[in-house]
Amino acid sequence: MVECGGGSTSQYNMSNYVSSKELTIIQAPFCGGQGKPGVEKGPKYMLKNGLQSQLGDLGWTTTVETPLDAAELKLMMERDEVTDQYKRSKRPNLVGDNTKKIYHAVKKTCSEGKFALTLGGDHSIAIGTVSGALAQYPDLGLLWIDAHADINTLESTNSGNLHGCPVSFLLGLNDDCPESLKWVPGDLKPEKIAYIGLRDVDDAEKKIIKDLGIKAFSMYHVDKYGINKVIEMALQAVHPETNGHGPIMCSYDVDAVDPLFVPATGTPVRGGLTLREALFLVERLAETKDLVALDIVECNPDLAVDDIHVSNTISAGCAIARCALGETLL
Repeated sequence: MVECGGGSTSQYNMSNYVSSKELTIIQAPFCGGQGKPGVEKGPKYMLKNGLQSQLGDLGWTTTVETPLDAAELKLMMERDEVTDQYKRSKRPNLVGDNTKKIYHAVKKTCSEGKFALTLGGDHSIAIGTVSGALAQYPDLGLLWIDAHADINTLESTNSGNLHGCPVSFLLGLNDDCPESLKWVPGDLKPEKIAYIGLRDVDDAEKKIIKDLGIKAFSMYHVDKYGINKVIEMALQAVHPETNGHGPIMCSYDVDAVDPLFVPATGTPVRGGLTLREALFLVERLAETKDLVALDIVECNPDLAVDDIHVSNTISAGCAIARCALGETLL
């Protein structure tokens, strides 16, 4: 098992916003935002790896919710693959309907004063998770940890896969969208999101980021300043008036980590975060006591070459959750 810091563990006294050490693990076994089957198995694999009991060992009282019906999703994927299209986008109705269910689950969890841990699934689920957290925490700062910016619009996307578009929906950049996605509030402000780990960004996405003045820290910045300084700059960017403090959500795509450490993911890009950098990032967020919600997405066991690749990827995903929720070295 991958450990945060690699040794015995203790627990932070969390949190400034979560009223007690209660959390809901929201399973989001969704693969409709992209075209590679298997990513829907991520939640099951992480729970099978012992994640719930590991969080219990850290003092968390956990419940598990599954707002999506996996069998129904499979049938819908097969049935609607050709007909469910809008402009260049693929399966917008499937994405819209299911992210709305995730939205309600996260919103309910946050409104009850609990921590929302959502296990994906592809990154399109963040349309629901971030919207749900924002409903409870209007001043939410969002850290998007990813090799990709995921800010393509329905007009700019080349692939049509909506796991590359969630941030544009969260920011309200898609004026002309299908009815199934009109529920998205789109009330995330550009100054309340910061990227960490970018290294594969489309030209159209670069323009959107620059035009909106979004803080974006690529792997160049991680190399130049070091991961701790980048985290501090990101926190300061989303909460400048309070010296970097305020409610924080982290939406963590495991492809932010170099595929040497996390090989079983859908769009791996070499040159990413080391495993230690990846875990330190969420250790540092736990230390702030400001973290209210976390996504872990894009673990795809079906893309592994062998069982070691599966184990490495799922173990890393579980370690990210544990470190975010208080596991420390001493």
